[in-house]
Amino acid sequence: MKKSNVHKYYFIGIGGVGMSALARLCKRQGHIVLGYDRTASPITYALEEEGVFITYESSIDALPKEVLGKDVEVVYTAAISENHPQLMYYTVQGNRIRKRATFLADCCKNSKVLAVAGTHGKTTTSAILTHIFLETEQSFSSIMGGFFNGNNSNLIGEGSEFMIVEADEYDRSFLQLYPSIGCITSMDPDHLDIYQTKEEFEAAFIQFSSQIEQNRIVAYGIPIHGFTYGVDVPADYNAFNVRNTKKGYFFDLKTPKGVYQDILFNQLGKHNIANAICAIAMADQAGVPLDAVLKTLYTFPGVYRRMNVFEWGKAIVVDDYAHHPTEIRKVLETLKGSFPNQKNCVIFQPHLFSRTQDFMKDFLSVLAAFDEVFLLEIYPAREAPIPGINSSQLLKDLDHTNKKLIKKEEIKEVMESSNADVFAFLGAGDIGLEVQSLRNHLVSL
Repeated sequence: MKKSNVHKYYFIGIGGVGMSALARLCKRQGHIVLGYDRTASPITYALEEEGVFITYESSIDALPKEVLGKDVEVVYTAAISENHPQLMYYTVQGNRIRKRATFLADCCKNSKVLAVAGTHGKTTTSAILTHIFLETEQSFSSIMGGFFNGNNSNLIGEGSEFMIVEADEYDRSFLQLYPSIGCITSMDPDHLDIYQTKEEFEAAFIQFSSQIEQNRIVAYGIPIHGFTYGVDVPADYNAFNVRNTKKGYFFDLKTPKGVYQDILFNQLGKHNIANAICAIAMADQAGVPLDAVLKTLYTFPGVYRRMNVFEWGKAIVVDDYAHHPTEIRKVLETLKGSFPNQKNCVIFQPHLFSRTQDFMKDFLSVLAAFDEVFLLEIYPAREAPIPGINSSQLLKDLDHTNKKLIKKEEIKEVMESSNADVFAFLGAGDIGLEVQSLRNHLVSL
């Protein structure tokens, strides 16, 4: 790369999953990459090891001198406030500034984009699709919204013909994309701090679907035209004759090209079968031979914090990102199907005050279905507290005889005193780090 083509990028909020993948992409292309994040994390540590300078101070004084000039291009996440000192500095100075969603769209302009949208399943579906493209040796790059188990990079692949991305509905980010092939996995309302109403939320998905330039793939039952997929439904891509194994499922598959039998998928949860079928449909519509696609499913490494299953002594520990009531219910269904007649316990960290407020009744309903409930305080992320919305109130309103509000440092103690056989760590905050703290006592299954 000629020196004249080298850009300087400063990422504000570089520790986010989507931001860190874009930072890696820029660095791989030979550009100079620096960034800011509020707190250090495994993601920022990994970036620093890869040679990215990161500051954890938001002041202008914390900016390295090499990114003070007007030639620096700034990328910031939607979680960053407009009055962030560094963002304001670059705004006043007149630097080129783009939100993550706009920058992602710009990075995709010279590739055929495969975009995965939906309230649930985006990360797992895009990860399965990434694995398919990797194993079948396609020319692609994937900007993942998560991490393969055992891999600390969320930028996978080095080709340019295809770009695999998650189409995030938060802040209407996905409306920046015009994918060649796009899917919608679900349209359960979320982010009502942005959309206000269910109708407004669904309208955004309808608009996204209209921006898909070639093939549209939708979960069966979603009222948007396209190739449909599902499990045991009359869809264009339908998994049927599903049989449980200790570590996943066998199933048969009907597609527009024929029927395929005895496919082995190595993940738990029938919702993950649906995610796999969606990825299969996208790969098929992109022209990847189905025979080759189906052979990759039994080697899928899984995604960090997506139905990760461990042994803990004689008990089972499940770690999952589930933070919406629908996702929590899917995890519970999986626990009951995979570990029948075993007492379960949920350790749940609510994510966002607004989501807790918007879906309070739904949270109360699904949490009440567990045998035992331990709640952590709400993980605020980008939000300020909302009066009256907290885990104490959630616990008080929960119709359950075996419930408790605990602190993180009490987790191991309450697990040891519990009679549960299966523990589910759920939430999109930092609860996954608590599972990491138990690592010396866990055996991966």
